[in-house]
Amino acid sequence: MLARLFRTKSLEQLRASAEAPEFRLKKNLRAFDLMMFGVGAIIGAGIFSTIGTAAAGNLADGRLPAGPALLVSFILTAIACGFTALAYAELASMIPVSGSAYTYAYATLGELTAWIIGWDLLLEYAVSNVAVAISWGDYMRSFLANVLHLHIPGWLATDPRSAFSLVADAPALSLSAKLELLGQARQGLVDGAATFARWDVLQSAPLVFGFPITINLLAVLITVAITWLVYRGIKESASANNWMVLLKVVILLAVVALGARFVQMSNLVGDPPSWQSFAPSGWKGIQAGAAIIFFAFIGFDAVSTTAEECRDPGRDMPRGILGSLVVCTIIYVLVAGVVTGMVHYAELAGKADPLAYVFEKYHLTALAGVIAFGAVIATTAALLVYQVGQPRIFLAMSRDGLLGPWFGKVHAKHGTPANATLLTGVLVAVPAALLNISEVVELTNIGTLFAFALVCVAVMVLRVRRPEAPRRFRMPFMWVLAPLGILGCIWLARGLPALTWYRFLGWLALGLLVYFLYGFRNSRLREQRGVQPCSQD
Repeated sequence: MLARLFRTKSLEQLRASAEAPEFRLKKNLRAFDLMMFGVGAIIGAGIFSTIGTAAAGNLADGRLPAGPALLVSFILTAIACGFTALAYAELASMIPVSGSAYTYAYATLGELTAWIIGWDLLLEYAVSNVAVAISWGDYMRSFLANVLHLHIPGWLATDPRSAFSLVADAPALSLSAKLELLGQARQGLVDGAATFARWDVLQSAPLVFGFPITINLLAVLITVAITWLVYRGIKESASANNWMVLLKVVILLAVVALGARFVQMSNLVGDPPSWQSFAPSGWKGIQAGAAIIFFAFIGFDAVSTTAEECRDPGRDMPRGILGSLVVCTIIYVLVAGVVTGMVHYAELAGKADPLAYVFEKYHLTALAGVIAFGAVIATTAALLVYQVGQPRIFLAMSRDGLLGPWFGKVHAKHGTPANATLLTGVLVAVPAALLNISEVVELTNIGTLFAFALVCVAVMVLRVRRPEAPRRFRMPFMWVLAPLGILGCIWLARGLPALTWYRFLGWLALGLLVYFLYGFRNSRLREQRGVQPCSQD
Protein backbone atom coordinates (compact mmCIF):
# COMPACT_ATOMS: atom_id res chain seq x y z
CA MET A 1 0.00 0.00 0.00
CA LEU A 2 2.78 2.42 0.96
CA ALA A 3 4.64 1.73 -2.28
CA ARG A 4 1.48 2.51 -4.27
CA LEU A 5 1.01 5.80 -2.43
CA PHE A 6 4.55 6.90 -3.24
CA ARG A 7 4.88 5.49 -6.77
CA THR A 8 6.77 7.85 -9.07
CA LYS A 9 6.79 8.69 -12.76
CA SER A 10 10.09 8.54 -14.56
CA LEU A 11 11.36 11.51 -16.55
CA GLU A 12 10.68 9.53 -19.71
CA GLN A 13 7.07 8.84 -18.69
CA LEU A 14 6.49 12.51 -17.93
CA ARG A 15 7.80 13.62 -21.32
CA ALA A 16 5.81 10.93 -23.14
CA SER A 17 2.53 11.88 -21.45
CA ALA A 18 3.04 15.50 -22.46
CA GLU A 19 3.40 14.48 -26.12
CA ALA A 20 0.14 12.50 -26.21
CA PRO A 21 -2.00 13.98 -29.03
CA GLU A 22 -5.05 14.59 -26.82
CA PHE A 23 -2.99 16.64 -24.34
CA ARG A 24 -0.53 18.40 -26.67
CA LEU A 25 -0.24 22.17 -26.29
CA LYS A 26 1.00 24.60 -28.93
CA LYS A 27 4.68 25.51 -28.65
CA ASN A 28 4.88 29.26 -29.25
CA LEU A 29 6.98 30.70 -26.42
CA ARG A 30 10.57 31.93 -26.61
CA ALA A 31 12.96 33.04 -23.87
CA PHE A 32 11.81 36.66 -24.15
CA ASP A 33 8.17 35.63 -23.70
CA LEU A 34 9.05 33.55 -20.64
CA MET A 35 11.02 36.36 -19.05
CA MET A 36 8.15 38.77 -19.69
CA PHE A 37 5.71 36.29 -18.10
CA GLY A 38 7.94 36.26 -15.02
CA VAL A 39 8.21 40.05 -14.86
CA GLY A 40 4.46 40.31 -15.43
CA ALA A 41 3.75 38.06 -12.46
CA ILE A 42 6.39 39.48 -10.10
CA ILE A 43 5.80 43.21 -10.61
CA GLY A 44 2.20 43.48 -9.51
CA ALA A 45 0.65 46.09 -7.28
CA GLY A 46 3.13 45.38 -4.47
CA ILE A 47 5.86 47.74 -5.67
CA PHE A 48 3.31 50.56 -5.71
CA SER A 49 2.18 50.04 -2.12
CA THR A 50 4.64 48.07 0.07
CA ILE A 51 7.67 50.37 -0.15
CA GLY A 52 6.21 52.86 2.33
CA THR A 53 5.35 50.24 4.94
CA ALA A 54 8.72 48.52 4.67
CA ALA A 55 10.74 51.76 4.80
CA ALA A 56 8.82 53.55 7.57
CA GLY A 57 7.76 50.49 9.57
CA ASN A 58 4.92 50.49 12.07
CA LEU A 59 6.03 50.73 15.67
CA ALA A 60 2.47 50.13 16.91
CA ASP A 61 2.68 46.65 15.39
CA GLY A 62 6.27 46.18 16.50
CA ARG A 63 7.52 46.46 12.89
CA LEU A 64 10.88 48.24 12.73
CA PRO A 65 11.64 50.66 9.89
CA ALA A 66 14.21 49.63 7.29
CA GLY A 67 14.74 53.25 6.27
CA PRO A 68 16.85 53.87 3.15
CA ALA A 69 18.46 50.47 3.84
CA LEU A 70 15.35 49.07 2.17
CA LEU A 71 17.66 48.82 -0.83
CA VAL A 72 19.61 46.17 1.08
CA SER A 73 16.33 44.44 2.01
CA PHE A 74 15.45 44.12 -1.67
CA ILE A 75 18.87 42.70 -2.54
CA LEU A 76 18.81 40.15 0.30
CA THR A 77 15.26 39.11 -0.59
CA ALA A 78 16.26 38.64 -4.21
CA ILE A 79 19.16 36.42 -3.13
CA ALA A 80 16.82 34.33 -0.95
CA CYS A 81 14.36 33.94 -3.83
CA GLY A 82 17.27 33.17 -6.11
CA PHE A 83 17.96 29.92 -4.24
CA THR A 84 14.52 28.60 -5.18
CA ALA A 85 14.64 30.16 -8.66
CA LEU A 86 17.82 28.21 -9.42
CA ALA A 87 16.10 24.98 -8.37
CA TYR A 88 13.10 25.79 -10.57
CA ALA A 89 15.44 26.56 -13.48
CA GLU A 90 17.20 23.18 -13.27
CA LEU A 91 13.98 21.18 -12.93
CA ALA A 92 12.12 23.09 -15.64
CA SER A 93 14.95 22.49 -18.10
CA MET A 94 15.03 18.77 -17.23
CA ILE A 95 11.27 18.21 -17.11
CA PRO A 96 9.65 20.47 -19.75
CA VAL A 97 6.13 19.55 -18.67
CA SER A 98 3.22 21.66 -17.43
CA GLY A 99 2.60 21.21 -13.74
CA SER A 100 5.50 23.06 -12.13
CA ALA A 101 6.21 21.82 -8.58
CA TYR A 102 3.47 19.16 -8.89
CA THR A 103 5.30 17.47 -11.76
CA TYR A 104 8.70 17.73 -10.06
CA ALA A 105 7.28 16.12 -6.92
CA TYR A 106 5.74 13.27 -8.98
CA ALA A 107 9.17 12.50 -10.43
CA THR A 108 10.96 12.53 -7.08
CA LEU A 109 8.77 12.23 -3.97
CA GLY A 110 5.90 10.04 -5.14
CA GLU A 111 2.25 10.32 -6.10
CA LEU A 112 0.80 11.24 -2.71
CA THR A 113 3.32 14.04 -2.23
CA ALA A 114 2.68 15.19 -5.79
CA TRP A 115 -1.06 15.27 -5.13
CA ILE A 116 -0.54 17.32 -1.96
CA ILE A 117 1.66 19.87 -3.74
CA GLY A 118 -0.70 19.95 -6.74
CA TRP A 119 -3.67 20.56 -4.46
CA ASP A 120 -1.62 23.26 -2.74
CA LEU A 121 -0.80 24.90 -6.09
CA LEU A 122 -4.48 25.00 -7.01
CA LEU A 123 -5.08 26.94 -3.79
CA GLU A 124 -2.05 29.20 -4.32
CA TYR A 125 -3.00 30.21 -7.85
CA ALA A 126 -6.71 30.56 -7.10
CA VAL A 127 -6.12 32.76 -4.07
CA SER A 128 -3.47 34.80 -5.90
CA ASN A 129 -5.87 35.35 -8.79
CA VAL A 130 -8.65 36.46 -6.46
CA ALA A 131 -6.38 38.84 -4.55
CA VAL A 132 -5.01 40.40 -7.74
CA ALA A 133 -8.49 40.76 -9.26
CA ILE A 134 -9.71 42.55 -6.12
CA SER A 135 -6.64 44.81 -6.16
CA TRP A 136 -7.23 45.59 -9.83
CA GLY A 137 -10.78 46.67 -9.06
CA ASP A 138 -9.56 49.00 -6.31
CA TYR A 139 -6.85 50.56 -8.48
CA MET A 140 -9.13 50.94 -11.49
CA ARG A 141 -11.85 52.62 -9.46
CA SER A 142 -9.29 55.03 -8.00
CA PHE A 143 -7.81 55.75 -11.43
CA LEU A 144 -11.22 56.40 -12.99
CA ALA A 145 -12.26 58.71 -10.15
CA ASN A 146 -9.05 60.66 -9.58
CA VAL A 147 -7.64 60.85 -13.11
CA LEU A 148 -10.59 60.54 -15.49
CA HIS A 149 -13.19 61.88 -13.02
CA LEU A 150 -15.51 58.96 -13.73
CA HIS A 151 -17.32 57.71 -10.64
CA ILE A 152 -18.66 54.17 -10.38
CA PRO A 153 -21.47 53.61 -7.86
CA GLY A 154 -20.05 52.22 -4.64
CA TRP A 155 -22.38 49.22 -4.59
CA LEU A 156 -20.90 48.08 -7.93
CA ALA A 157 -17.33 48.23 -6.63
CA THR A 158 -17.62 46.89 -3.07
CA ASP A 159 -17.82 43.32 -1.83
CA PRO A 160 -20.61 42.50 0.68
CA ARG A 161 -18.19 41.85 3.56
CA SER A 162 -16.60 45.29 3.23
CA ALA A 163 -19.97 46.97 2.71
CA PHE A 164 -21.33 45.52 5.95
CA SER A 165 -18.24 46.30 7.99
CA LEU A 166 -18.95 48.23 11.18
CA VAL A 167 -17.06 51.29 12.30
CA ALA A 168 -14.24 50.73 14.76
CA ASP A 169 -16.22 51.45 17.92
CA ALA A 170 -19.31 49.44 16.94
CA PRO A 171 -19.82 46.02 18.54
CA ALA A 172 -19.34 42.83 16.55
CA LEU A 173 -22.76 41.65 15.41
CA SER A 174 -24.22 38.73 13.48
CA LEU A 175 -25.45 39.26 9.92
CA SER A 176 -29.10 39.24 11.03
CA ALA A 177 -28.33 41.86 13.67
CA LYS A 178 -26.52 43.96 11.09
CA LEU A 179 -29.52 43.76 8.75
CA GLU A 180 -31.81 44.84 11.58
CA LEU A 181 -29.49 47.73 12.39
CA LEU A 182 -29.35 48.66 8.70
CA GLY A 183 -33.15 48.79 8.57
CA GLN A 184 -33.20 51.12 11.56
CA ALA A 185 -30.59 53.32 9.89
CA ARG A 186 -32.65 53.57 6.71
CA GLN A 187 -35.64 54.64 8.82
CA GLY A 188 -33.54 57.30 10.52
CA LEU A 189 -33.76 55.63 13.93
CA VAL A 190 -29.97 55.35 14.22
CA ASP A 191 -27.09 57.19 12.59
CA GLY A 192 -26.01 54.95 9.70
CA ALA A 193 -22.80 56.87 9.05
CA ALA A 194 -21.75 56.39 12.67
CA THR A 195 -22.52 52.67 12.56
CA PHE A 196 -21.40 51.34 9.17
CA ALA A 197 -17.97 52.12 7.74
CA ARG A 198 -19.41 52.01 4.20
CA TRP A 199 -22.76 53.63 4.90
CA ASP A 200 -22.56 55.50 1.58
CA VAL A 201 -22.47 52.17 -0.25
CA LEU A 202 -25.31 50.57 1.71
CA GLN A 203 -27.49 53.66 1.37
CA SER A 204 -27.31 53.65 -2.43
CA ALA A 205 -27.42 49.87 -2.96
CA PRO A 206 -30.59 48.37 -4.50
CA LEU A 207 -32.64 46.09 -2.27
CA VAL A 208 -33.68 42.52 -3.07
CA PHE A 209 -36.14 41.17 -0.47
CA GLY A 210 -34.90 43.90 1.85
CA PHE A 211 -31.27 42.88 1.44
CA PRO A 212 -28.86 45.46 -0.09
CA ILE A 213 -26.99 44.06 -3.09
CA THR A 214 -23.31 44.96 -3.42
CA ILE A 215 -20.75 43.37 -5.73
CA ASN A 216 -17.21 44.05 -6.89
CA LEU A 217 -18.19 44.23 -10.55
CA LEU A 218 -14.83 45.61 -11.69
CA ALA A 219 -13.04 42.52 -10.37
CA VAL A 220 -15.52 40.30 -12.20
CA LEU A 221 -15.15 42.17 -15.50
CA ILE A 222 -11.35 42.00 -15.57
CA THR A 223 -11.47 38.29 -14.69
CA VAL A 224 -13.88 37.59 -17.56
CA ALA A 225 -11.72 39.57 -20.00
CA ILE A 226 -8.49 37.83 -18.96
CA THR A 227 -10.15 34.39 -19.01
CA TRP A 228 -11.30 35.01 -22.60
CA LEU A 229 -7.77 36.05 -23.63
CA VAL A 230 -6.15 33.02 -21.99
CA TYR A 231 -8.76 30.73 -23.59
CA ARG A 232 -7.93 32.11 -27.05
CA GLY A 233 -4.33 30.93 -26.95
CA ILE A 234 -0.90 31.15 -25.35
CA LYS A 235 0.47 33.21 -28.26
CA GLU A 236 -2.22 35.86 -27.81
CA SER A 237 -1.71 35.84 -24.04
CA ALA A 238 2.06 36.23 -24.40
CA SER A 239 1.68 39.10 -26.86
CA ALA A 240 -0.72 41.00 -24.59
CA ASN A 241 1.50 40.36 -21.57
CA ASN A 242 4.62 41.55 -23.40
CA TRP A 243 3.02 44.90 -24.23
CA MET A 244 1.68 45.38 -20.69
CA VAL A 245 5.02 44.50 -19.12
CA LEU A 246 6.90 46.87 -21.42
CA LEU A 247 4.45 49.63 -20.52
CA LYS A 248 4.72 49.18 -16.75
CA VAL A 249 8.52 48.87 -16.92
CA VAL A 250 8.67 52.13 -18.91
CA ILE A 251 6.45 53.80 -16.29
CA LEU A 252 8.65 52.60 -13.42
CA LEU A 253 11.84 53.66 -15.23
CA ALA A 254 10.25 57.06 -15.87
CA VAL A 255 9.56 57.29 -12.14
CA VAL A 256 13.23 56.55 -11.49
CA ALA A 257 14.55 58.98 -14.12
CA LEU A 258 12.33 61.89 -13.10
CA GLY A 259 12.55 61.22 -9.39
CA ALA A 260 16.36 61.00 -9.44
CA ARG A 261 16.46 64.77 -10.03
CA PHE A 262 14.92 65.32 -6.60
CA VAL A 263 16.94 62.78 -4.61
CA GLN A 264 18.69 64.32 -1.61
CA MET A 265 21.64 62.39 -0.24
CA SER A 266 20.79 63.61 3.25
CA ASN A 267 17.57 61.57 3.07
CA LEU A 268 19.55 58.45 2.18
CA VAL A 269 22.65 58.60 4.39
CA GLY A 270 22.09 61.62 6.63
CA ASP A 271 24.12 64.79 7.07
CA PRO A 272 26.81 64.01 8.01
CA PRO A 273 26.60 60.51 6.48
CA SER A 274 26.21 57.66 8.96
CA TRP A 275 25.11 54.03 9.11
CA GLN A 276 22.45 55.03 11.65
CA SER A 277 20.85 57.40 9.13
CA PHE A 278 20.95 54.79 6.35
CA ALA A 279 19.72 51.91 8.52
CA PRO A 280 17.88 53.45 11.50
CA SER A 281 17.03 50.04 12.99
CA GLY A 282 20.19 48.25 11.90
CA TRP A 283 20.04 44.73 10.57
CA LYS A 284 16.81 44.00 12.42
CA GLY A 285 15.10 46.74 10.42
CA ILE A 286 16.59 45.41 7.19
CA GLN A 287 15.27 41.95 8.07
CA ALA A 288 11.83 43.37 8.89
CA GLY A 289 11.76 45.15 5.55
CA ALA A 290 12.77 41.96 3.75
CA ALA A 291 9.90 40.05 5.39
CA ILE A 292 7.40 42.61 4.09
CA ILE A 293 8.68 42.79 0.52
CA PHE A 294 9.40 39.06 0.12
CA PHE A 295 6.07 38.44 -1.54
CA ALA A 296 6.72 41.22 -4.05
CA PHE A 297 9.07 38.67 -5.65
CA ILE A 298 6.58 35.83 -5.95
CA GLY A 299 5.62 34.94 -9.51
CA PHE A 300 8.71 33.55 -11.22
CA ASP A 301 7.46 30.04 -10.43
CA ALA A 302 4.49 30.63 -12.76
CA VAL A 303 6.93 30.59 -15.70
CA SER A 304 7.53 26.86 -15.17
CA THR A 305 3.84 26.04 -15.81
CA THR A 306 4.33 27.02 -19.48
CA ALA A 307 7.24 24.62 -20.10
CA GLU A 308 5.28 22.52 -22.62
CA GLU A 309 4.51 25.59 -24.70
CA CYS A 310 8.16 26.63 -24.93
CA ARG A 311 10.01 25.98 -28.19
CA ASP A 312 13.33 25.16 -26.49
CA PRO A 313 12.61 24.64 -22.78
CA GLY A 314 16.05 23.29 -21.92
CA ARG A 315 17.65 26.55 -23.00
CA ASP A 316 14.88 29.10 -22.49
CA MET A 317 13.24 28.12 -19.17
CA PRO A 318 16.31 29.00 -17.05
CA ARG A 319 16.71 32.25 -18.99
CA GLY A 320 13.07 33.16 -18.42
CA ILE A 321 12.99 32.30 -14.71
CA LEU A 322 16.33 33.81 -13.71
CA GLY A 323 16.13 36.71 -16.16
CA SER A 324 12.79 37.86 -14.77
CA LEU A 325 14.14 37.78 -11.21
CA VAL A 326 17.20 39.85 -12.19
CA VAL A 327 15.15 42.44 -14.10
CA CYS A 328 12.68 42.86 -11.24
CA THR A 329 15.43 43.15 -8.64
CA ILE A 330 17.13 45.97 -10.56
CA ILE A 331 13.84 47.84 -10.96
CA TYR A 332 12.90 47.35 -7.30
CA VAL A 333 16.26 48.63 -6.02
CA LEU A 334 16.13 51.70 -8.29
CA VAL A 335 12.57 52.57 -7.28
CA ALA A 336 13.29 52.07 -3.58
CA GLY A 337 16.39 54.26 -3.81
CA VAL A 338 14.52 57.09 -5.52
CA VAL A 339 11.51 57.02 -3.19
CA THR A 340 13.56 56.99 0.02
CA GLY A 341 15.87 59.62 -1.46
CA MET A 342 13.11 62.06 -2.39
CA VAL A 343 11.62 62.23 1.11
CA HIS A 344 12.68 61.24 4.60
CA TYR A 345 11.59 57.64 5.14
CA ALA A 346 9.43 58.58 8.16
CA GLU A 347 7.11 60.56 5.87
CA LEU A 348 6.08 57.32 4.15
CA ALA A 349 4.40 55.94 7.28
CA GLY A 350 0.78 55.05 6.64
CA LYS A 351 0.93 56.02 2.96
CA ALA A 352 -1.11 53.53 0.89
CA ASP A 353 0.41 54.83 -2.36
CA PRO A 354 3.93 56.06 -1.50
CA LEU A 355 5.03 56.58 -5.11
CA ALA A 356 2.16 58.93 -5.83
CA TYR A 357 2.73 60.71 -2.51
CA VAL A 358 6.38 61.62 -3.13
CA PHE A 359 5.65 63.05 -6.58
CA GLU A 360 2.63 65.00 -5.39
CA LYS A 361 4.88 66.52 -2.73
CA TYR A 362 7.04 67.92 -5.53
CA HIS A 363 3.90 69.13 -7.35
CA LEU A 364 4.24 66.50 -10.09
CA THR A 365 0.55 65.60 -9.95
CA ALA A 366 0.45 64.54 -13.61
CA LEU A 367 3.05 61.87 -12.91
CA ALA A 368 0.97 60.69 -9.95
CA GLY A 369 -1.81 59.94 -12.45
CA VAL A 370 0.65 58.00 -14.61
CA ILE A 371 1.67 55.98 -11.56
CA ALA A 372 -1.99 55.15 -10.87
CA PHE A 373 -2.31 53.94 -14.47
CA GLY A 374 0.87 51.90 -14.03
CA ALA A 375 -0.67 50.14 -11.03
CA VAL A 376 -3.68 49.18 -13.16
CA ILE A 377 -1.42 47.78 -15.90
CA ALA A 378 0.78 45.98 -13.37
CA THR A 379 -2.14 44.15 -11.76
CA THR A 380 -3.62 43.30 -15.17
CA ALA A 381 -0.40 41.60 -16.28
CA ALA A 382 -0.06 39.74 -12.97
CA LEU A 383 -3.63 38.44 -13.23
CA LEU A 384 -2.98 37.28 -16.80
CA VAL A 385 0.07 35.23 -15.82
CA TYR A 386 -1.65 33.61 -12.84
CA GLN A 387 -4.69 32.81 -15.00
CA VAL A 388 -2.33 31.09 -17.45
CA GLY A 389 -0.71 29.05 -14.68
CA GLN A 390 -3.65 27.50 -12.85
CA PRO A 391 -5.34 25.70 -15.80
CA ARG A 392 -2.04 24.00 -16.59
CA ILE A 393 -1.91 22.56 -13.08
CA PHE A 394 -5.42 21.15 -13.67
CA LEU A 395 -4.21 19.75 -17.01
CA ALA A 396 -1.17 18.02 -15.52
CA MET A 397 -3.17 16.40 -12.72
CA SER A 398 -5.90 15.29 -15.11
CA ARG A 399 -3.36 13.82 -17.52
CA ASP A 400 -2.03 11.67 -14.68
CA GLY A 401 -5.55 10.48 -13.82
CA LEU A 402 -5.65 12.21 -10.44
CA LEU A 403 -8.44 14.50 -11.66
CA GLY A 404 -11.19 13.66 -14.13
CA PRO A 405 -10.57 13.79 -17.91
CA TRP A 406 -12.86 16.84 -18.20
CA PHE A 407 -10.14 18.97 -16.58
CA GLY A 408 -7.57 17.94 -19.19
CA LYS A 409 -9.51 18.71 -22.38
CA VAL A 410 -7.37 20.72 -24.81
CA HIS A 411 -9.08 22.98 -27.36
CA ALA A 412 -8.55 21.58 -30.85
CA LYS A 413 -8.02 24.99 -32.46
CA HIS A 414 -6.52 27.17 -29.74
CA GLY A 415 -4.33 24.49 -28.16
CA THR A 416 -5.19 25.60 -24.62
CA PRO A 417 -6.65 23.65 -21.65
CA ALA A 418 -10.15 24.86 -22.49
CA ASN A 419 -12.32 23.48 -19.68
CA ALA A 420 -9.73 24.19 -17.00
CA THR A 421 -9.36 27.78 -18.22
CA LEU A 422 -13.10 28.43 -18.05
CA LEU A 423 -13.33 26.77 -14.63
CA THR A 424 -10.48 28.94 -13.38
CA GLY A 425 -12.35 32.03 -14.54
CA VAL A 426 -15.41 31.02 -12.52
CA LEU A 427 -13.36 30.08 -9.44
CA VAL A 428 -11.75 33.53 -9.50
CA ALA A 429 -14.69 35.73 -10.54
CA VAL A 430 -17.14 34.56 -7.87
CA PRO A 431 -14.88 35.01 -4.80
CA ALA A 432 -13.48 38.27 -6.23
CA ALA A 433 -17.02 39.62 -6.45
CA LEU A 434 -17.95 38.69 -2.87
CA LEU A 435 -14.79 38.66 -0.69
CA ASN A 436 -12.30 41.27 0.44
CA ILE A 437 -8.57 40.92 -0.02
CA SER A 438 -7.69 40.47 3.66
CA GLU A 439 -9.61 37.19 3.73
CA VAL A 440 -7.60 35.54 0.98
CA VAL A 441 -4.11 36.99 0.69
CA GLU A 442 -2.35 35.15 3.54
CA LEU A 443 -3.27 31.75 2.07
CA THR A 444 -1.17 32.70 -0.96
CA ASN A 445 1.86 33.14 1.26
CA ILE A 446 1.75 29.74 2.94
CA GLY A 447 0.93 27.90 -0.29
CA THR A 448 3.85 29.52 -2.09
CA LEU A 449 6.35 28.77 0.66
CA PHE A 450 5.24 25.13 0.76
CA ALA A 451 5.78 24.79 -3.00
CA PHE A 452 9.15 26.55 -2.88
CA ALA A 453 10.46 24.21 -0.16
CA LEU A 454 9.33 21.08 -2.03
CA VAL A 455 11.06 22.22 -5.23
CA CYS A 456 14.34 22.59 -3.33
CA VAL A 457 13.87 19.04 -1.99
CA ALA A 458 13.06 17.72 -5.48
CA VAL A 459 16.22 19.09 -7.08
CA MET A 460 18.34 17.32 -4.44
CA VAL A 461 16.48 14.02 -4.86
CA LEU A 462 16.96 14.02 -8.64
CA ARG A 463 20.69 14.71 -8.26
CA VAL A 464 20.91 11.49 -6.22
CA ARG A 465 18.45 9.29 -8.12
CA ARG A 466 19.16 10.43 -11.68
CA PRO A 467 22.69 11.86 -11.74
CA GLU A 468 23.10 10.75 -15.38
CA ALA A 469 19.99 12.59 -16.63
CA PRO A 470 20.87 15.40 -19.06
CA ARG A 471 20.77 18.83 -17.48
CA ARG A 472 21.22 21.81 -19.77
CA PHE A 473 21.20 23.97 -16.65
CA ARG A 474 22.64 22.91 -13.31
CA MET A 475 21.96 24.71 -10.05
CA PRO A 476 25.38 25.89 -8.81
CA PHE A 477 26.45 24.89 -5.29
CA MET A 478 23.23 22.90 -5.09
CA TRP A 479 24.05 21.09 -1.84
CA VAL A 480 24.47 24.47 -0.14
CA LEU A 481 21.87 26.66 -1.82
CA ALA A 482 18.95 24.18 -1.91
CA PRO A 483 19.04 23.55 1.88
CA LEU A 484 19.32 27.31 2.43
CA GLY A 485 16.20 27.73 0.29
CA ILE A 486 14.32 25.21 2.44
CA LEU A 487 15.42 26.85 5.68
CA GLY A 488 14.40 30.25 4.36
CA CYS A 489 10.90 28.99 3.55
CA ILE A 490 10.54 27.43 7.01
CA TRP A 491 11.67 30.64 8.69
CA LEU A 492 9.17 32.74 6.77
CA ALA A 493 6.32 30.26 7.25
CA ARG A 494 6.81 30.32 11.04
CA GLY A 495 5.84 33.98 11.02
CA LEU A 496 2.39 33.36 9.54
CA PRO A 497 -0.70 33.60 11.80
CA ALA A 498 -2.09 30.42 13.35
CA LEU A 499 -5.44 30.90 11.58
CA THR A 500 -3.67 30.76 8.21
CA TRP A 501 -2.11 27.44 9.18
CA TYR A 502 -5.50 26.04 10.26
CA ARG A 503 -7.10 27.05 6.95
CA PHE A 504 -4.19 25.59 5.00
CA LEU A 505 -4.31 22.29 6.88
CA GLY A 506 -8.07 22.16 6.37
CA TRP A 507 -7.57 22.60 2.63
CA LEU A 508 -4.97 19.80 2.57
CA ALA A 509 -7.33 17.52 4.52
CA LEU A 510 -10.03 18.12 1.92
CA GLY A 511 -7.47 17.34 -0.77
CA LEU A 512 -6.56 14.02 0.81
CA LEU A 513 -10.24 13.08 0.87
CA VAL A 514 -10.54 13.81 -2.85
CA TYR A 515 -7.36 11.84 -3.57
CA PHE A 516 -8.45 8.68 -1.79
CA LEU A 517 -11.99 8.84 -3.19
CA TYR A 518 -10.90 9.47 -6.80
CA GLY A 519 -7.22 10.07 -7.56
CA PHE A 520 -5.76 6.93 -5.98
CA ARG A 521 -8.20 4.67 -7.82
CA ASN A 522 -7.89 6.38 -11.20
CA SER A 523 -4.18 7.10 -11.34
CA ARG A 524 -2.62 6.26 -14.70
CA LEU A 525 0.29 4.66 -12.85
CA ARG A 526 -2.12 2.18 -11.24
CA GLU A 527 -2.72 0.71 -14.68
CA GLN A 528 0.99 0.14 -15.29
CA ARG A 529 3.13 -2.69 -14.00
CA GLY A 530 6.56 -2.42 -12.56
CA VAL A 531 6.17 1.07 -11.19
CA GLN A 532 8.95 1.74 -8.71
CA PRO A 533 8.32 3.19 -5.26
CA CYS A 534 9.77 6.54 -4.33
CA SER A 535 12.87 5.09 -2.72
CA GLN A 536 14.05 3.58 -6.00
CA ASP A 537 14.68 4.89 -9.49
